[in-house]
Amino acid sequence: MKFGCQSEVDQIKSLLLKDPKDAFLSLDNIQSQWKELNYLASPDYDKALKEYDSFVEYLKKSISDIYYLPQNDKAGLDSIYVHDAVIITNKGAILCNMGKEKRRAEPSAAGEFLLELGIPILGSITGEGTLEGGDLVWIDERTLAVGLGYRTNEEGIRQLKELTRDMVDEFIVVPLPHWKGSGDVLHLMSLISPVDHDLAVVYSRLLPVPFREWLLRRGIQLLEVSDSEFESMACNILAVSPRKCIMISGNPQIKQLLEDKGVEVWEYGGEDISKKGAGGPTCLTRPLLRESS
Repeated sequence: MKFGCQSEVDQIKSLLLKDPKDAFLSLDNIQSQWKELNYLASPDYDKALKEYDSFVEYLKKSISDIYYLPQNDKAGLDSIYVHDAVIITNKGAILCNMGKEKRRAEPSAAGEFLLELGIPILGSITGEGTLEGGDLVWIDERTLAVGLGYRTNEEGIRQLKELTRDMVDEFIVVPLPHWKGSGDVLHLMSLISPVDHDLAVVYSRLLPVPFREWLLRRGIQLLEVSDSEFESMACNILAVSPRKCIMISGNPQIKQLLEDKGVEVWEYGGEDISKKGAGGPTCLTRPLLRESS
């Protein structure tokens, strides 16, 4: 199959998902895991299934090929957030090494399925290196920004640079703040979501000044998320194609800013599949192929 995803905004042609029925499994399974995984509250299994169906229906309107990771006994609730375990480059998949200990089995499980799809494994982050997909932002096809924090460390970034040396011309390392500590989820994509090649939603209060100024020098206009809407995950937005995006409902301020820029916005209710596990629409999806129109 065709693959390649060195973009955050080009049209998604094929996509990897994991249905909550194969990640959450059951109410009893949720109850046994949610606290140790630092969820805000226990997801409601039945509501999660309904939310997910609504989310996927919109994806189907725009994306022709959708694949689902199967159930895996070694993977837990967090495996619904398929974005973090693997990276898809133009030469194949890179299997991450999760900074969150309870997620360490997810990359190999995803890798097995990608091989079945015909996507080669370019390499893996190993040893002391940690890397999670939520810390990577493709600014363009040959420019990659990577967050350095509690989930992605310097050794993981070093290995990533080596694996992508023929595909990346500019590699921007973005130090992330302590914020709420090592037990919380703060990826680079918690702070920036590109919605077009020259437009991104950001939470500037937590962005390093050098990186924010670098984005502006690149000609990228920044739409600012408010403090209140940052808490409700308004900065986690999935661009299905340039200026067409999906976001969690209940964030009217940033929605209006996006629509003022000609962005088509679709909202889903993500209380049980997103907010409780701190994983928005980007986290729920791993594009396998994006192509420019």
